[in-house]
Parts: sequence; C-alpha cells; structure tokens
Amino acid sequence: MTILWIKALHIFFMIAWMAGIFYLPRLFVYHASTSNMAVKEQFKIMERRLWFFVTPFALLTLIFGVWLIFLYGSAWFASSTWLHAKLVLVIALYAYHGYLYKLLDAFAKDKNKHPPKFYRILNEAPVLGLFAIVSLAVVKYI
Repeated sequence: MTILWIKALHIFFMIAWMAGIFYLPRLFVYHASTSNMAVKEQFKIMERRLWFFVTPFALLTLIFGVWLIFLYGSAWFASSTWLHAKLVLVIALYAYHGYLYKLLDAFAKDKNKHPPKFYRILNEAPVLGLFAIVSLAVVKYI
C-alpha cells in the first residue's frame, strides 16, 4: 500500500510542476509583447512568484520518484530500459526548468533578448517531453 501512496504523490507533484512549467513561458510571451513599464513590473512579480511556487513541486517530484526506484529495487531498475529512457527525458525537463530561471532572471534585469514568438515555441516544448515521459511510464516499453 505504501508504494501506491508514494506513486500517487509522485504523480500529483509532477502534475503541479508541469502546470507551472506550461504557464511560465506563456507569461514570458505576454511580458515580451508589452512596452508598458507598469505591466512589465507586474509580469516580473508574477513570473518570480510562479517559478518559486512550482520549484518545490519539481523537487518533490524528484524525491518521490527516487523513493519509488528505491522501493522497487536495483534489479528492477537495471532491467527497466523504459525507465532509463524516461530518466533522460526527465533530466531534460529539469534542465528546461533551470533554463526558465535563466530567462526569468533576464526579464527581471530588463535584458530579454527574445521576441514573443520564441516564447510561444518554448511554451510547447515540454508538452512533447511530458507526452513521451507519460507514454514510457504507462506502456513500459522501449
């Protein structure tokens, strides 16, 4: 029963994290589209609060994911090639999360170098990664 609760918490925190990962680049789109300084300042606050709100969810996703691997055991881990592929994609999502912080910092310093279209494309990238991760976790085949 414990493993099911750990799995449920892992999934819950992953969903909460992804919600923020999907929304932050959308805020960047709007931020890059405005020239009104008052609006820019408001976006800076919203972006910062969102990033710091979802980052604990990213950490909790990691903690519960590692806990699951530990509970299933090293033999299971060694034989689960689908999980190895999933972990590569998960590492890419954490790198993406870090990159969002770099962009957030550039906006905070009024040093954005990208047009709104860049952020629209960036906003779609994690959708593909999440699709692949969920597919691997459910189908368990590679």
